[in-house]
Amino acid sequence: MMEKGGGENPIRINKYACACAIVASMISIIFGYDTGVMSGAMIFVKEEFKINDAKTEVLAGILNLCALVGSLCAGRTSDYIGRRYTIVIASLIFLCGSVIMGYGPSYAILLLGRCVAGLGVGFALMIAPVYSAEVSSPSSRGFLTSLPEVGISIGILLGYLSNYIFSRLSLRLGWRMMLGIAAIPSFFLAIGILKMPESPRWLIMKGRLGDAKKILYKVSNDPQEAEFRLREIKQAVGIDENCNDDIVKIPDSVKSQGEGVWKELLLRPTPSLRWILIAGVGIHFFEHATGIEAVILYSHKIFDKAGVHDHSHQILATVGVGFTKFIFIVLSTFLIDKAGRRKLLLTSLSGMVVTLTALGIFLTLAENSGGKLIWALVLSIITTYAVVMFFNIGLGPVTWVYSAEIFPLKYRALGAGIGVAVNRLMNATVSMSFLSISAAITTGGAFFLFAGISVVALIFFYFFLPETKGKSLEEMEAVFTRGRRTENVNREVEIVKH
Repeated sequence: MMEKGGGENPIRINKYACACAIVASMISIIFGYDTGVMSGAMIFVKEEFKINDAKTEVLAGILNLCALVGSLCAGRTSDYIGRRYTIVIASLIFLCGSVIMGYGPSYAILLLGRCVAGLGVGFALMIAPVYSAEVSSPSSRGFLTSLPEVGISIGILLGYLSNYIFSRLSLRLGWRMMLGIAAIPSFFLAIGILKMPESPRWLIMKGRLGDAKKILYKVSNDPQEAEFRLREIKQAVGIDENCNDDIVKIPDSVKSQGEGVWKELLLRPTPSLRWILIAGVGIHFFEHATGIEAVILYSHKIFDKAGVHDHSHQILATVGVGFTKFIFIVLSTFLIDKAGRRKLLLTSLSGMVVTLTALGIFLTLAENSGGKLIWALVLSIITTYAVVMFFNIGLGPVTWVYSAEIFPLKYRALGAGIGVAVNRLMNATVSMSFLSISAAITTGGAFFLFAGISVVALIFFYFFLPETKGKSLEEMEAVFTRGRRTENVNREVEIVKH
């Protein structure tokens, strides 16, 4: 089946491409685990080391500041050594971070472990969606590229379950087991990823046509589709589409290395590239500016404010957050190639505006009543789950799919790296300021603030994010070129007339 952008072909998922995306997504499970497990581990870390809220916020957010650095490094690294080996590096860095955190004899050493793990997180968040997007066909790219986000959800759920299981151990051993056990899957992933193929688009970018062609035949549904994808990628890289050499020299003007790429993307972008950059950075900015990290990381605090004061009950309630996230992220993966990115985004943000506002109202009522209004407590928990539901039906998975697919090949790793850096910066900002904001304007007031930001995000997505469903990666610049889009619409109208 030959897949051309814009068609309504039924979704066919190549098993080999799916296997590649699943293995790449394993690194996201490890990251998700660390995010989820830290939510509960912080309760016991705070108790053992007697740290205040400020140090707790630093412990929660430092991982994301280091991930910012890791994501920027990952862009250049993946262009030099390839997408596959970059995943190996991410796994090994995370392994080291997990071992240090599991050892954690002091707050300072624990913080060091979080910093090391953060570098690995930055690598993982940037490379997993890019790799998945580059091995996928246009019709199934949304499903396969959202698998890393599914992996994060699975990891968060496993982290919450780990909190509940290991919280029964002694204070000194429990949280160390929670954090250190992530080293085991990191080790096996570093070995397992070596069995997977390199991205065919990266290989072509390096002039290795013969190797890329073999992989494209494996990740495509039939030979015709493989040849079609090969021709499109060759055109995008500047190679004659009739060239059949195994090794070719790539023109310097299209190589994705060096200062020139930075300048072309950030200082002298074309109108379409500028629009792509705004869309890619904007969607990452709003993913966390709307406050989801406050719900995931501080869910035990939210439930405490609502009136659930027992630690084991708080941790059990956070398991419900993990289940909700997992269920709706899985549902989203099956909708993203059918409903489209734009429709899911707008639905997701509309729901978040309503549920964040409701959460602010119910938390304010529950907090002011001192936990005596049972109905406000129950509705606070329900709306917390509802916020997680709406986020994961659209904004969560679409962010990673959209930003991984819209940048042209030459700028993809760099653009994705910049997007992840902004993502981690906003994640760190929310996770390191939520307790302070809550103390200043109450927990309910903090969620009113997030609801307002969600309204701005909804407006931004409506005007700046066009639909990319069904388009090949090589067609994205045309999608973000206003003149070309108008021409395509006019051409379709003429075809219908005739």
